[in-house]
Amino acid sequence: MSNVTGDKIMVRAENLAKNYISGAETLQILKGVSLEIEQGLSAAVSGQSGSGKSTLLNILGGLDKTDKGKVYIGAQEITSLNEKDMAVYRSKKIGFIFQFHYLMKDFTALENVMLPAYIAGTKKKDALDRARLLLADLKLEDRLTHFPSQLSGGERQRVAVARSMVNDPDVILADEPTGNLDPDNSIMVTELLYAGAEKWGKTLIVVTHDTRVAARASVRYQLRNGQLFVNGGDAGAAL
Repeated sequence: MSNVTGDKIMVRAENLAKNYISGAETLQILKGVSLEIEQGLSAAVSGQSGSGKSTLLNILGGLDKTDKGKVYIGAQEITSLNEKDMAVYRSKKIGFIFQFHYLMKDFTALENVMLPAYIAGTKKKDALDRARLLLADLKLEDRLTHFPSQLSGGERQRVAVARSMVNDPDVILADEPTGNLDPDNSIMVTELLYAGAEKWGKTLIVVTHDTRVAARASVRYQLRNGQLFVNGGDAGAAL
């Protein structure tokens, strides 16, 4: 699939609320957050440290539970899934990229990328073929047999980007994907991440404090005081 855009809503959040208890105090992290993102488009969520950006991303990816509201990925409401079903759903439908690459040090770049597909039941040859293709897209065709310790920080993060796509997920969620990189590597990883998502028709949501990373997205959100603003506009505004 490539260059898939249109009016199909791939990610929809309805009235999300999330509180944390700190001693006698209740912290309202999300206050009725709603959004809609079309299939094949990208969105960036920015905001101050502690504003709830990662919490929102984790709820959208089923890594955290909302106190109120619902999340839909395509037609599937994921907020009602039990933990076992959610784990299976995440492995097939959602790709994650974090600030730290979390590559396994004793496996090569190729093995790190193919392993999630192999674990999910893909034939080894098919998993390897897809991993090679994704790594080539990310300009790593000459690093397939290198271990993480033999790769630069930017290269390791590009391997993590490839790994997020290997199971052909509908949605890719990236939490500060360039937060540990120098400016040059940040620009490269940003461009390859967005270009890869566009080529393969993925819906991409990026949490970032970097204005250059956010600027590349189809739509840009700001999370302030527990509410979501689109391009500086109204809270809760959707695409």
